[in-house]
Amino acid sequence: MERKDQIDLFGGSVLLIFAMLMGLNQVVIKIVNDGIQPVFQAGLRSLFAFFVVWGWALWRGKKISVTDGTFRAGILTGCLFSIEFIFLYLALDMTTVARNSIFWYSMPLWMAIGAHFLIAGERLNGQRILGLIISIAGLVWAFSDRGLDGMSGNWVGDLMSILGSICWAGIGLSVRVSKLKETSIEMQLLYNLAVSAIILLPFSLFFGDWIRDLQTVHIYMLTFQILVVVAGGFLVWFWVLTIYPASDMASFGFLTPAFGVIFSWLFLDEAISFTIVGALVLISIGIVLINYKPKQPKPV
Repeated sequence: MERKDQIDLFGGSVLLIFAMLMGLNQVVIKIVNDGIQPVFQAGLRSLFAFFVVWGWALWRGKKISVTDGTFRAGILTGCLFSIEFIFLYLALDMTTVARNSIFWYSMPLWMAIGAHFLIAGERLNGQRILGLIISIAGLVWAFSDRGLDGMSGNWVGDLMSILGSICWAGIGLSVRVSKLKETSIEMQLLYNLAVSAIILLPFSLFFGDWIRDLQTVHIYMLTFQILVVVAGGFLVWFWVLTIYPASDMASFGFLTPAFGVIFSWLFLDEAISFTIVGALVLISIGIVLINYKPKQPKPV
């Protein structure tokens, strides 16, 4: 498809479905954690998704090379990817999906802060600083509230969600300041999947037995993660990024945590408190302010 200067009906529909998919993914991970140890689950996902994406890249004739100057940056992003998913999968073992959705999708905050120092033209202005303040207020509110019984989520799990989102932002920044931005999306994803599979599977030995109470449903859901979320979802996301402006796409970012909260209530019967809703609203407003860029008038 040709490059477009704004989100149309097709693009909006794809981004809406992607946000729903990402929100649902956290519910799936939490359910599979009941059957498979979290870090081992993450390693399996990376291992099998690597072969799916590799096969796709070969079929599409995409360039796959580690000798094009991207190797070091690819290893770095792969290590960050590994740490990111250790934090995510362990966090979902400790805290609720609703709380994790809020902390995990705070990534644009850390991305904006890092970009201010590392990327030319991405300086923080008054609007973006206001967005950061509002979003951080939402994070502090959600993190500090433990409910009347003091049992609203596990603070260690909440902290892991935040640290994971910082690693996620680090991956995005690493791509933008290195030669990785010149390679294909498939190659970027292959670096992340290959390195994380190599790290996560052996590392999972330190987190207890690999199998907990494995049921058929857990195998189906792990397969869903591999084929639909990783191999399908992220490739579609990056494909859409080549068509529509990144700033317009980023404005859809607040939908994913919203869907995460909704699906956690719908499928896991998690209680949705006023704090969760209020923090989600604040963070969403902040993310919109951080990413909003007024349209430049077209030259006459």
